Amino acid sequence: MPLRVFYPVNKDNPIVVLSLPGTDPTLPAILLNSHMDVVPVFPESWKHAPFGAEMDEEGRIFARGAQDMKCVGMQYLGALRKLKERGVQFKRTIHVSFVADEEMGGGLGMREFVNTSEFKSLNIGFSLDEGLASPTEEFPVFYAERSVWRIYFNINGQAGHGSLLLKNTVGEKANYILHKMMSMREQQVRRLENNPDLTIGDVTTINLTQVRGGVQSNVVPPTMVLGFDVRLALDVDHKEFEEQLHKWCEEAGGDINLTYDQKRPRVPPTATDDSNPFWVAFKAAADELALKVKPQIFTGGTDSRYIRQVGIPALGFSPMNNTPVLLHDHDEFLQADVYLRGIEIYTKIIENLANC
Repeated sequence: MPLRVFYPVNKDNPIVVLSLPGTDPTLPAILLNSHMDVVPVFPESWKHAPFGAEMDEEGRIFARGAQDMKCVGMQYLGALRKLKERGVQFKRTIHVSFVADEEMGGGLGMREFVNTSEFKSLNIGFSLDEGLASPTEEFPVFYAERSVWRIYFNINGQAGHGSLLLKNTVGEKANYILHKMMSMREQQVRRLENNPDLTIGDVTTINLTQVRGGVQSNVVPPTMVLGFDVRLALDVDHKEFEEQLHKWCEEAGGDINLTYDQKRPRVPPTATDDSNPFWVAFKAAADELALKVKPQIFTGGTDSRYIRQVGIPALGFSPMNNTPVLLHDHDEFLQADVYLRGIEIYTKIIENLANC
């Protein structure tokens, strides 16, 4: 397979694309995407060398990236090898991409790559990317993602001595903001608990992740920062949500500035019905293999959000059922038989997609 290396941002973050030309290069191509980077490890918490790919007597392969997502990238190649050995011809060109920086948000990888002339020249019509392991027989298939907002309330107030009851302090303002944000969080918790048809991807999640400020214990500080990780559900109006945040800032006493580490737009979901021929091809393969698939909204963020954002349908799917969810965890592993079964699954799915 011809190989090209692209550098959408800098030389330290390459994107590798392998290509298998189809018989009709005018048709939109299939992209099989995976990321090369992994999250850090704490070796002292691992029973096996985290980068050793050691397999124990139960057939469990231990390694950082065993689930997220070295397995998928290699399964793509294993499936294509099988298809080439069988002499299968594809109507559509297939591209396999290995990208950088996904775990840090894709700012040095796919987020910028999708806007380049090099990416556009690939003529992508549909993309497959990572999903999640499933502890049950079901395979989740992700057709959308929530919008990631990392919000900072930069609170300013009256400073002074800790022995006084000053007005308009950052503590009072922070208390008000914290109460409002956590009350909204509680509403989403109840919504999820009261509707068994919902998954975590269907609701907005709000979590306090940072509190910064203070000089010493007897000084009322002039500034304080509250940081929240917010994942906005698809049914949230972004403009209304932000207006609500500003309203709370005024109600708290004012002089609070909002800044954002991330503020991702709403991205339309990929259709999972007959209007999407790629979904039809994917589902037909799953049905032929007797896979129990469950379409849902992804809990976190993947490179698929950037691909969907430029109008390309994308599905997230990792063929790992009956497997504990261990991405980013200590002793991340994947059963060897699950890995090999995944190659068989991708073989059928890729053949269907490339010939639809």
